[in-house]
Amino acid sequence: MNKDLTVGSPQTVLWQFCLPLFGSIIFQQLYNIADSLVAGKFIGENALAAVGNSYEITLIFIAFAFGCNIGCSVIVSQLFGAKNYADMKTSVYTTMISSAVLCGVLMLLGLLGCDWLLHLIHTQDEIFTDSRLYLNIYIWGLPFLFFYNISTGIFSALGDSRTPFIFLAISSTSNILVDILFVAVFDMGVSGVAWATFLCQGISCVLALLVVLKRLAGIPSAGKVSLYSVKAFKKIALIAVPSILQQSFISVGNIILQGAINDCGVGVTAGYSAAIKLNNLVITSFTTLANGMSNFTAQNIGAGIRERVREGFKAGVKMVWMLCIPIVILYLAAARLLVTFFINDPSDLALTSGVRFLYIVAPFYFIVSVKLVADGILRGSGLVKKFMIATFTDLLLRVTLAKILAVQIGYLGIWCAWPIGWTIATGLSIQFYRSEFHKS
Repeated sequence: MNKDLTVGSPQTVLWQFCLPLFGSIIFQQLYNIADSLVAGKFIGENALAAVGNSYEITLIFIAFAFGCNIGCSVIVSQLFGAKNYADMKTSVYTTMISSAVLCGVLMLLGLLGCDWLLHLIHTQDEIFTDSRLYLNIYIWGLPFLFFYNISTGIFSALGDSRTPFIFLAISSTSNILVDILFVAVFDMGVSGVAWATFLCQGISCVLALLVVLKRLAGIPSAGKVSLYSVKAFKKIALIAVPSILQQSFISVGNIILQGAINDCGVGVTAGYSAAIKLNNLVITSFTTLANGMSNFTAQNIGAGIRERVREGFKAGVKMVWMLCIPIVILYLAAARLLVTFFINDPSDLALTSGVRFLYIVAPFYFIVSVKLVADGILRGSGLVKKFMIATFTDLLLRVTLAKILAVQIGYLGIWCAWPIGWTIATGLSIQFYRSEFHKS
C-alpha cells in the first residue's frame, strides 16, 4: 500500500513507516548473522573467521547497491510527493537499466580481483581458501542484491515499508534453515553457507521485483513514460554517486581496519567477526531508520512543506534512542554469551577481543544514532556534500586512530577508534542539519 508521508503527525507517520523498515533490516541482517552462526557452530572458528573476513569485501558491493537504492528512492519520493507519476516511473526504469550495467561491471571486476582483494587485507593462509570460495559465490549473486535493494527503495519511496518486510521475513527465515541443511546435513562447509544466501536472496529479489513492477503499473500517469531518460539518470546520479562514494570509502576503510585486525591473529579476527555482526545489526538498523527519514524529508520537500522536517528530526531521535536503551543494556550485560553464541569453544583471545569490542562500542550507540538521523535528513534534502563531509570525518578518524593506537595498545586501540570517530562526526552532522533547517 502506497502512503503519503506529507500528511498527519510526523511522529505518528514516522513510527508507522519506520517500524516495518526496522523489522526488515533485522531479517536482512539475519542473512549475515546466520552465515557466521552456522559457520562458527557447525564448521569451526576458522570458518567463522573466513566468512567474517570476506564480509568486509562484500560491503564494497553492498555500497554500490545501497547507492542505487538511495538515488532512486530519494528522486522517486520527491516525484511521488509532487504527484508527478510519469517522471516517477521513468526514473524507476532508468535506475533499473543503469544498475544492471553497473552490476555486470562489478561482477567482472570482483571475479577477476578476488584473490588480490583477499591478499590486500592480509588474509591468513589457513582461512584464504574458504574466504575466496565464499566471496566468489557471493559475487555471482550480485544481481539479486542490486535489484532487491532497488525494489525496496521504490517501496519506501511510495510510503510502503510493509511489503519488503514480509519478503525479508520469509526469505531470512528460510536462509537459516537452508544454511543448517547445507552445512549440517549435506556437509558442504563454507560453500553451503554461501549457496544458502544466494538461493534465498534470489527468491526474495524476484518476488519483490515482480510486486514493485505490478504496483507501478497500477499507478495512473498523465504524460509519456520512457524506459530510459538521460535527464532522470543525471538526477539520480547526483544522489546515488555521492552515496556510493561515501559507502565505498567506508568499505575501503573497513578493509584497511580488517587488515590491521588480521595482523593481530586468527583469534582476534574470529572475535571481531562475531562482535562486528552484532555491531552491524545495530548500525544497519539505525541506517535503515535514517533511510526512512530520507524518504520522509524528500516527500515533504517535494510537496513544499519544509517545516515538517524539523518535527521529523525530533521524532527520529526519540525513535532511535528508544531502540538504543534495550540494545546497550543487552550488549553490556550479556557480551560473553552473545560472542559465544557464534563460536563453539572459542579461544581465550577470540572471546576476550569480541567481548571488549562490545564493551567499548555499545555505549556510544546513543551518539552515532543521532548522527544517522541527521544524515538521513541531509541526504533526503539533497545536501550530499555536507553528508559526505561528516561521514568521511568519522571514517578518516577511525582508520587513522586505529592504525596509530594498534601500535600502542594492540587490538584495543582499534576498538577505541570507533567511538572517537562517531562522536566528532556526530557534532558535524548536527551542525549541518541545524544550519539548513534552523535558519533565523
